[in-house]
Amino acid sequence: MLKRMMVAAIAIACSLTFTSQVFAQNHAHTVQKGESLYIIANQYGISVDQLKAMNNINRNEIYPGEQLELPVRPDVSGKDLLARLVEAEAKGESYAGKVAVATVVLNRVTSDKYPDSIYGVIYDGYQFSPVLNGTINQPAGEESKRAVEEALDYQGYDHESLFFYNPDKATSEFLSNQEVTTVIGNHVFLR
Repeated sequence: MLKRMMVAAIAIACSLTFTSQVFAQNHAHTVQKGESLYIIANQYGISVDQLKAMNNINRNEIYPGEQLELPVRPDVSGKDLLARLVEAEAKGESYAGKVAVATVVLNRVTSDKYPDSIYGVIYDGYQFSPVLNGTINQPAGEESKRAVEEALDYQGYDHESLFFYNPDKATSEFLSNQEVTTVIGNHVFLR
């Protein structure tokens, strides 16, 4: 009996380690038998409503084998990098605009079309002018840091924006063909 309990404890520890690794790599969770939305949300430190919103779930039941998308939860360096991007991209914009800029980056991390890390998204080619002009290297202000924290909590509740631009400073035929999700200050957000 004791031997079986030890084997079960080791199996649970291994599955939790595997689950954490899957989360870190894929931002997803495979539902196991006996799990509920509540259990999974608590495991990842989010609300059930946020978990449901991220997965477009209107029901309370989940089923073993079902894949659930999870919010991006970066380490401290990832948060700092995102806050510096927000500071550089949205300087002079409202707090809501800063949250929206951070949310675009987080949406890209969970999208199949972009790299699966904040660093990868920010340094993906010529996506963000602060990377090109070096302003990404300037420290972020407190408001930009708070905006990143709010964007992390906001995941799943937005309009799935993947792009933003200031039409007074840039034009793009590609962006003009995308669906506008919202306009905040000088930035137009699109998907």
